[in-house]
Amino acid sequence: MVESTEQAIAADPHVVAGLDHWRSLEAHQQPPWPDAQHAASVSAELADVPPLVFAGEVDMLRERLAHAARGDAFLLQGGDCAETFAGATAEAIRNRVKTILQMAVVLTYGASMPVIKMGRMAGQFAKPRSSDYETREGVTLPAYRGDIVNGFDFTEGSRTPDPSRMLQGYHTAASTLNLIRAFTQGGFADLRMVHSWNRGFAENPANARYEGLAKEIDRAIRFMEAAGADFEELKRVEFYASHEGLLMDYERPLTRIDSRTGLPYVTSGHFLWIGERTRQLDGAHVDFFSRVRNPIGVKLGPSTDVASMEALIEKLDPHREPGRLTFITRMGADKIRDALPPLLQATKDLEVQPLWVSDPMHGNGITTQTGYKTRRFDDVVTEVTGFFEAHRSVGTHPGGIHVELTGDDVTECLGGSQRIDELGLETRYESLCDPRLNHQQSLELAFLVAEELGRR
Repeated sequence: MVESTEQAIAADPHVVAGLDHWRSLEAHQQPPWPDAQHAASVSAELADVPPLVFAGEVDMLRERLAHAARGDAFLLQGGDCAETFAGATAEAIRNRVKTILQMAVVLTYGASMPVIKMGRMAGQFAKPRSSDYETREGVTLPAYRGDIVNGFDFTEGSRTPDPSRMLQGYHTAASTLNLIRAFTQGGFADLRMVHSWNRGFAENPANARYEGLAKEIDRAIRFMEAAGADFEELKRVEFYASHEGLLMDYERPLTRIDSRTGLPYVTSGHFLWIGERTRQLDGAHVDFFSRVRNPIGVKLGPSTDVASMEALIEKLDPHREPGRLTFITRMGADKIRDALPPLLQATKDLEVQPLWVSDPMHGNGITTQTGYKTRRFDDVVTEVTGFFEAHRSVGTHPGGIHVELTGDDVTECLGGSQRIDELGLETRYESLCDPRLNHQQSLELAFLVAEELGRR
């Protein structure tokens, strides 16, 4: 299927020639660079740097996602809401990778199938905003659009978009990927070590309900050891990098033509997704990402109708290639059971098979009386269970979860076994954008999802 698809794409001369057609369309959520010539100079420099990821890795991920779309694998995608340059430390990266690996072990056991591990890492530096400007105490400045565009500090110098930050974003992504590869290939991901971390979590009295599942996994690993399983092979894992493909002056220069096939790949990450604010059918983002070989995700909110979803399928996946298109649903805990089933039924009727992934974070934001943006852990869980229920009702495959998380013990989301309350948010609230699940909440969610996977 992949060969015939590649042949069909390669036979279309517009695929490569049309990579810059997006420039004639409206590109939403782009920063107003004060010096367009400087931005063009930086983009030209990015066009000459080495790729961050390689076409062969991207192709491998597309195959893995095809398995998940068929119900033979499960995607775990997690990481920061918005990565910061200052936050790209060895400890922070290690903790995020560790958390994802821990969650993946639990999900692998619960699903009895491979879990694809993907970070919102090494590129999640740009953020869409609901307003171009922010006003504080009568002072109006450009909104913070992520470290790759401007700074968070509320000063004119910090908030002025600076194209040079795109180069810093590239180098920060490169160092992050280098460390991720070291962790996932050098023994840190050893299955036995990762499980020992989870065992400590489950032995905490606050997490007693998960101790039974942890003991089952423990027995399974001891059986594997007794049976002579090759744990040398289980010390390394595949780990993919993803981010929202938002900043066009960064994504287009990092697009390369593969020497094997003559086809274009965005080399800033293995997997890119198009957000709710940039998925206009006649917009620049959908047009550009329709022309590259990476697997592409699209965020779908509760207002998505069947017609617009079908049009996205036709535009982004005209050859119906397995693993090419992922729909990431962000409906809200109170809407998902009504909004999702019609979309699932429509794809079933059309006999198309995108990968369906639940983002239970973005539809459940609230603001406390003290001004903190937060989410209730119970709402996150409710949306995830609604996601699974919708798929069971229609007879389609729940293919993954997409979660904003950190490996640190922050206090940004309410609830969970730690019972973080509104006063507790003040203890360690560190996110510059949206609230993330902390390490404990992330593991708790993994155990709960594993229970859902066991009911398939």
